[in-house]
Amino acid sequence: MTPKPALKAAAKPRNETVQDTAAAQDADARLYQAIFDGVLNHRLTPGTKLPEPELCQLFGVGRAVVRRVLEKLAYDGIVALRPNKGAVIAEPTAEETREIFEARRSMERVLVELAVQRATAHDIKALRRQLADEHEAMHRFDQPSWARLASDFHLRIAALGGNSILQRYLTELVSRCSLIVGVYEPPGHAPCEHEEHAAIVDCIEARDAAGAVTRMEAHLRELEERIETSRMLGEKSLGQLLGMS
Repeated sequence: MTPKPALKAAAKPRNETVQDTAAAQDADARLYQAIFDGVLNHRLTPGTKLPEPELCQLFGVGRAVVRRVLEKLAYDGIVALRPNKGAVIAEPTAEETREIFEARRSMERVLVELAVQRATAHDIKALRRQLADEHEAMHRFDQPSWARLASDFHLRIAALGGNSILQRYLTELVSRCSLIVGVYEPPGHAPCEHEEHAAIVDCIEARDAAGAVTRMEAHLRELEERIETSRMLGEKSLGQLLGMS
């Protein structure tokens, strides 16, 4: 008897393949952003463990997704992958701290100059609203919101610079600076001082590029100088640290 030919697996319809790819990208982005935001908002401090099984359970994804995202976070300097021990939020050294702030000052110098050239009246109003939100968070002692808004201020100025490549690099540097602040800055301080932000906006509105650069440089140097002591990790679960429980 002539053997029957083996049946070929039916090819997935093209639209189903596209949907699968989009779903995978969405899962990656959701997990990446949750960890990234956790760092930016100081919920995930340096040394926090990121166990794969717990991340799978929290986000309803497989290990392949978790490992892919952790590798990207490690490439971006947010996570450290330790052989046979798993992933943790990175713990920057004193030398890395110096290099990161040096790079950030150089990057923001260029971006604030571009923002002075390109910001519209509408953009200035948006920055003023940002300052008002900062001021309100500061006076209600909402440290997480204060930290997020302080970081967002710098990223808003970067966006006004109109250079997406520089903006992407600064986003990484801001998040890595948030890590450093989480380790070394004494508790109770804002990552940035509200009055310093207001002075930078005044310079942008006045089209004073030299003044804006000088203010930004002094602002970032003062932030670096305040960094001095380590902070202990809290005893919260990973879900609580990610703001999910």
